[in-house]
Amino acid sequence: MDEQLRVILIIIVSVSIFGLLVFVYVKNYIRNKINQLVEEEKKKKLK
Repeated sequence: MDEQLRVILIIIVSVSIFGLLVFVYVKNYIRNKINQLVEEEKKKKLK
């Protein structure tokens, strides 16, 4: 039973870390994309 519990905990921790990394990557990608679009709108308004 202890070995099975250990494997389950390793899987849960691994999936959690992977999910956190994906979340941070997507958050930064969306933030950069929004900033890029805002800059383009500012340039259009100045013209």
